[in-house]
Amino acid sequence: MLQCNSLNDPELSRILLSGGIGVLRTDTLYGVVASAANEGAVERVFALKGRDDNKSPIVLIANKSQLFDAVDSASEKILSNVWPGPVSVIIPAVHAPDWIQRGNQSVAYRLPDDSGLQQLLTSTGPLIAPSANPQGQPPAMTIQEAIKYFGDSVDFYVDGGQVHNATASQLLQVQPNGGVKRLR
Repeated sequence: MLQCNSLNDPELSRILLSGGIGVLRTDTLYGVVASAANEGAVERVFALKGRDDNKSPIVLIANKSQLFDAVDSASEKILSNVWPGPVSVIIPAVHAPDWIQRGNQSVAYRLPDDSGLQQLLTSTGPLIAPSANPQGQPPAMTIQEAIKYFGDSVDFYVDGGQVHNATASQLLQVQPNGGVKRLR
């Protein structure tokens, strides 16, 4: 198991691209990350967290070209106004893999406002990033808390310091009429 203090470690990309999973700090909370393109890795995260099978994960992207589905011009304008930042946007899904949709017809994406995380996402492609905690437990606020939760069950940990303002991302849903509905 790899432990490091930087998202720039090239080993992280190699691990994620080969189906590994890890814990790192996103722009909001610590998350358990895996390649969104790797069904086995996604399922490993769901099993590790004890996450409900019908609960879609948030997908982190480096840029809008990493969305699984195209968006219309009204949605494009909304995305440009809220990204990058701690805002997850639910977009109707047609082409997103079943293991990401999880029986839903939409996927939530976030383009983080962190250059190191954006660089990692550029090299790995989209990553799922549910919070670093077993379902029903409080999210890890430090890497040490994440290690207590998951131990050797993940392939790497990246220490991003303590989370001080623990809030999940704002959640918006794109409406068919081009509007936005705030869900949290």
